[in-house]
Amino acid sequence: MTVKRDIKPSWKAATKLVHAGQLRSQFKETAETIYMSSGYVYESAEEAEAAFDNSKPRFVYSRFGNPTVAMFEGRMAALEGAEAARATSSGMAAVFAAIASLVKSGDRIVASDALFGSCHFILNDILPKWGVETVFVDGREIEQWKAALSKPTRAVFLESPSNPGLRLVDVKAVSDLAHKAGATVVVDNVFATPLLQQPLTLGADVVVYSATKHIDGQGRCLGGVILGSEKYINETLQPFIRHTGPSLSPMNAWILLKGLETMDLRVSKQCDSALKIAQALKGHNKLADVSYPTLDGFAQADLAKKQMSAGGTMLSLNLAGGKKEAFKFLNALELVLISNNLGDSKSLATHPATSTHQRLAPELKESQGITQGLIRLSVGLEHPDDLIDDLLNALKAV
Repeated sequence: MTVKRDIKPSWKAATKLVHAGQLRSQFKETAETIYMSSGYVYESAEEAEAAFDNSKPRFVYSRFGNPTVAMFEGRMAALEGAEAARATSSGMAAVFAAIASLVKSGDRIVASDALFGSCHFILNDILPKWGVETVFVDGREIEQWKAALSKPTRAVFLESPSNPGLRLVDVKAVSDLAHKAGATVVVDNVFATPLLQQPLTLGADVVVYSATKHIDGQGRCLGGVILGSEKYINETLQPFIRHTGPSLSPMNAWILLKGLETMDLRVSKQCDSALKIAQALKGHNKLADVSYPTLDGFAQADLAKKQMSAGGTMLSLNLAGGKKEAFKFLNALELVLISNNLGDSKSLATHPATSTHQRLAPELKESQGITQGLIRLSVGLEHPDDLIDDLLNALKAV
């Protein structure tokens, strides 16, 4: 059940983040209630029967749905402009459920090759065991999408911007091609967040998030969410989630609801700081490249400005010397923390080639631009001047 508190169409995202999806108990509390219950009771056997045959929908078991989780789903649906949403226990649970619920043996998926390591593992290692074919393309090259989507396809999966190289995909152009091939388009929108990019308005069918990232934004809990049409959510996704059990806990749903209330403030500041950092580091003699979607000189800056309202909270730094220099840089940081998480209130840096994307074959790392000198930087809420000083001082150690 997705909770939909009446909201005005004119309300902006910041207002929806505070008020959408509210479900109050008889006590009329202001803060959302944490419904820590695995099951629910019925006034009669007839009421239980009606609940299970769905003639009178209601909460029956927290693996299927929970009031606190439903509030989070309702708020996310309102923010994304989606008809419905389902929450999951983690971002990867969301990715897997969104794709696996769509495909069967003999089906075909086309995906961008620039993906988070675990997403690539699902498409390249797990689904082929089920008889599902995955074709990877360079997501930046529309001609490769045209060629791959020239035959019937069940699903398309992409990240834009990608993790960690910030490569963009023209979501509208790819969605148009995908629909002609009969495919459902699934977009991992984690780096852009629902505040900066709305894939459904660009033609995508399904959007997935790791709520662990900007939605919580403070490193407290895991969570994921899948958004799309009521038909997809209720008829395709819900049976998969109901019977495989990747459900979100009520406590985590409550934490994520609280995170949503401040996400607009956090992401806005983080975007401003990320751009300032990218501008300050651009052209540094220790860096082969600084990548940020809206930075002047970024290869896909025009596309970023076309489909995103800001460049995001993430940037990548490519140290000219490789792994040895990248490690020197990381070890010299005093303010920025070394961590493989992102979207946090604290600034975090990681070396993807030896952490988040370590298991990828060398040729895959090369094709995705994951060099031994690449550093992924997630910009937090610290003052940008302090972050710039820390980064510049660390570069002196290289």
